[in-house]
Amino acid sequence: MNEGGRILAYHDRSDGGLFATVCEMAFAGRCGATLYLDNLAFDPRQLDVDGHERQTDVLAGNLDARILAALFSEELGAVLQVRRHERTAVMQLLREAGLSAQSQVIGHPNADGVVRFIVNGRPVFAEARSKLHRAWSEVTHHIQRLRDNPLCAEQEYDRLLDEGDPGLNARLTFDPGEDIAAPFIARGARPRIAVLREQGVNGQMEMAAAFDRAGFGCVDVHMSDIISGRVRLADFKGFAACGGFSYGDVLGAGEGWAKSILFNPRARAEFEAFFQRADSFALGACNGCQMMSNLKAIIPGAENWPHFERNASEQYEARVALVEVARSPSILFAGMEASRIPIATAHGEGRAVFKSAVEMDACRYLVSARFVDNRGGVTEAYPGNPNGSPGGITAVTTPDGRFTILMPHPERVFRSILLSWHPSDWGEDSPWMRMFRNARAWVG
Repeated sequence: MNEGGRILAYHDRSDGGLFATVCEMAFAGRCGATLYLDNLAFDPRQLDVDGHERQTDVLAGNLDARILAALFSEELGAVLQVRRHERTAVMQLLREAGLSAQSQVIGHPNADGVVRFIVNGRPVFAEARSKLHRAWSEVTHHIQRLRDNPLCAEQEYDRLLDEGDPGLNARLTFDPGEDIAAPFIARGARPRIAVLREQGVNGQMEMAAAFDRAGFGCVDVHMSDIISGRVRLADFKGFAACGGFSYGDVLGAGEGWAKSILFNPRARAEFEAFFQRADSFALGACNGCQMMSNLKAIIPGAENWPHFERNASEQYEARVALVEVARSPSILFAGMEASRIPIATAHGEGRAVFKSAVEMDACRYLVSARFVDNRGGVTEAYPGNPNGSPGGITAVTTPDGRFTILMPHPERVFRSILLSWHPSDWGEDSPWMRMFRNARAWVG
């Protein structure tokens, strides 16, 4: 049926009938909709309390039973959106499927943000989509206020009134299709990188896939390998600390993982020596970000890094967020400055907390990425900023740029198809692949 992408949107007619179906489609598409009810073939006959059929002429003012049935019947059905020039072809397919008698054109989207139902050339109902969306979300909002941070609940609810919100978008200052690592890969050398994990970490496969694609030789390294002496970080050009839930986060996200390094003489010596080298680099994502922030005492130049604490929303936040790459020394973000890119986030303790305003100011030039709203403005408001970090901070680096930590998950979206939304002109590699190729180019 959808060969050639004829169906632009689909929603089954279920709870609430056609009225709720069209409203929900308008909410998702952030547009208005105009429907013409004149020719909808619904039987107006209803049963009275004794089970006998009766004819209802007028209900709710001028809305007769036929119109009410058209709007609120919850029988099997669906609403399809197709392009105007595809309408004939779609109706032909429905005829071939034996559904033509039950199928008809009922309306179209509109640009004025109003959900409108028309009978005999006049509107019988018209209301702003934003107001309907707030009514639809009201119960959820009140539950959220009781369950979560009330301020975050209000910020998310008020966002529904922003008619001018452009929605998720992207702006790139580089070509994501350019493989800057290709010349180095062509030489046949694959520098070794340790894909580091601890008990409970689960992001090692995506991380290894991204670095492998960038031309590294990836080695799965568990902390027990380092603690036992089976593996030495001296044998690697870099390491990537992966996301997940080390030790179930029962000691605080990343805390237990960091302590397994700081309180073990062999492990601490391995990491200290690695950080002191001039030819090493490291990436910490999500749980790895939290872990490395707790190692800042042994990472040169990281003394002003923040600690990561519970999200302001008081909930685990797994969503797509929009971030802007800031100008910083990070080798991983080289050439990506000012790009605005969607990214996956999944964390319960991602709010950057500084000991003092002095520490935050000292870290200002090390910030590598910030959460921004859909207009590109740095935001602390939920849900554009899912954790409430000050100044939208979500990635920091060291003065030499070799060690970078970030709360979102670039490794989970290094392919465009892994994003729930991306511009149609993006190819196989998403812009986040540039981070991993930057690492390969830096190693040389």
